Amino acid sequence: MTPVPLVILDEIDSTNAEARRLAEAGEAGPRWIVARRQTAGRGRRGRKWDTEQGNLAATLLITTPKLAAEAAQATFVAALAVADLLDVFVSPALVTIKWPNDVLLDGVKVSGILVESGAHANGDLWLAVGIGVNLAHAPDDTESGATSVSARLRADLAYVPPIEAAAEILAETFAVWWGRWQTLGFEPVLDAWTSRLTGLNGPCVARLDNETLEGMAEGVEPDGALRLRLADGSVRLISAGDVFFGQGAQGRAV
Repeated sequence: MTPVPLVILDEIDSTNAEARRLAEAGEAGPRWIVARRQTAGRGRRGRKWDTEQGNLAATLLITTPKLAAEAAQATFVAALAVADLLDVFVSPALVTIKWPNDVLLDGVKVSGILVESGAHANGDLWLAVGIGVNLAHAPDDTESGATSVSARLRADLAYVPPIEAAAEILAETFAVWWGRWQTLGFEPVLDAWTSRLTGLNGPCVARLDNETLEGMAEGVEPDGALRLRLADGSVRLISAGDVFFGQGAQGRAV
């Protein structure tokens, strides 16, 4: 991927919403939309995503000829890009990924990723790859807890990066993984993503739109879907949803 323009806004409702508006107006990207503050940021399942001053809110608008099912793999690219960004400012040993795209810092969520898409006028699919990273602050009202880069900053660093610097690094790390995905396919992306995974191969609860499933996680499929073995021995493949790993997962999922 060639260098992508960074548009930094002081305030906006949602960087993903802005990407959608631009795409529906004919913009094909690629373009990064970065906001110092979001007033209506969103996470998965329509949840509110707060962006406090000093935290990163960014969305990449880009088009692709891939079909929607394959284009959804962009979420794995995004998770790796965020992990590589964090590696610059904290000990890499602290950085892990929880299926499918929550990036954790010392076992606690530090980033959220939301990929949205739609049909573009040029015949391709537009993608809005939304990424939020808690650089300076962590919200205190999340379901499973949250942390920030500032809470785990490397000892040799005096302060967390300003959002401009973080956005530039994110754009670079994303470009690396996007390029590998485009030229080498999904396998090297999946391998790198799997190497950072935590919580697989143990008790798991998956909360889907219409049901909650409990069983044992048994790794992932070649397309990244989670394999969940239920109590009756059957296996369900989970492509999207909220998952909780480890003993006591059932209590956190209700």
